[in-house]
Amino acid sequence: MDKIKMTTPIVEMDGDEMTRILWQMIKDQLILPYVDLKSEYYDLGLKHRDETNDQVTVDAAIATRKYGVGVKCATITPNAQRVEEYGLKEMWKSPNGTIRAILDGTVFRAPILVRNIAPLVPTWKKPIVIARHAYGDIYRNVESRVEKGGKAELTVYGADGSVTRKEIFDYARSAGVAQGVHNTDDSIGSFARACFRYALDNRQDLWFSTKDTISKIYDHRFKDIFQEIFDAEFAADFKNAGIEYFYTLIDDAVARVMRSEGGMIWACKNYDGDVMSDMVATAFGSLGLMTSVLVSPDGCYEYEAAHGTVTRHYYKHLKGEETSTNSVATIYAWSGALRKRGQLDGNAALEVFADKLERATIETIESGVMTRDLTRLCQGAATGVSTEGFIGAIAQKLQQ
Repeated sequence: MDKIKMTTPIVEMDGDEMTRILWQMIKDQLILPYVDLKSEYYDLGLKHRDETNDQVTVDAAIATRKYGVGVKCATITPNAQRVEEYGLKEMWKSPNGTIRAILDGTVFRAPILVRNIAPLVPTWKKPIVIARHAYGDIYRNVESRVEKGGKAELTVYGADGSVTRKEIFDYARSAGVAQGVHNTDDSIGSFARACFRYALDNRQDLWFSTKDTISKIYDHRFKDIFQEIFDAEFAADFKNAGIEYFYTLIDDAVARVMRSEGGMIWACKNYDGDVMSDMVATAFGSLGLMTSVLVSPDGCYEYEAAHGTVTRHYYKHLKGEETSTNSVATIYAWSGALRKRGQLDGNAALEVFADKLERATIETIESGVMTRDLTRLCQGAATGVSTEGFIGAIAQKLQQ
């Protein structure tokens, strides 16, 4: 058959370790036989990032902003051990953090539902999408150890030359720690708009939660900006779409989510979203069954797997030992990017192919063929197969 043509490239960001192996297998067996793939390639493997002084990550983010759609393999964020292992020039920053900052994006994560892997929460029938604000808070903090007898203050220098000081704590009786965090109205506004647009695109209710009863200035600012933007820009569209937006406290949101049937988008501050996305992923199955897309306020999309580079399997692979690595989230990163490219370009054939790739993946698992990590979660008969065996089984299903 003729391959599906693409008019505009997607930005392809290769990665590290076992997910880099999966990346090539997915392309070779599941995409290139059917799609005349048009991509702008960037190697975000740790060695190449080091060789380019991490400029390649910046270039990939700028290219994503140019073309509107990117797909990213999992990458290593180096710690001291990785610096020594790879002989790095320095401890480079998280590629995801760099890309998020350049795109000013919000991360949306949603579970992939499979009939024979039931959620741990019996009432959950529909996916719960976590929208995580990917800027500021403790991820951009400044912190310090404070010796006994010290004092910590929050000092703000106004543009008019004024100085405001607030005592954080007097450590007269004991040593301790202090921390300062920040956010900006612009970033919070971008977060809000991304959430509202994503909710409209997917026709899903949007919940937003913080703890403004305790954080009466910091968290309350999030609440106010969300409400102001909703009232001014999105209220009528939400009403016409038959969906709702509401705010509640984070603890109330947790209780509501646990009693719900799912189906909503739950917007969270950075740390809350970090924690809750892992909780939702685990309760629905695993991080291997979780999609992740970074959405910028101006409509750029970057798709990736929600998990890491699967280091332990990579070292087994290097020894020639068999692995059974779950490739579902990486497959969905590709299908999501291809579908969005098709939507933006009016390429219906590419959209249909993305749907069929996902259906072939789900039907393979529902037939009882899956990687061994999923056999422990499966209800009913299951056969655990190798990394290659699983992708090969999906390829056979896709041919049908």
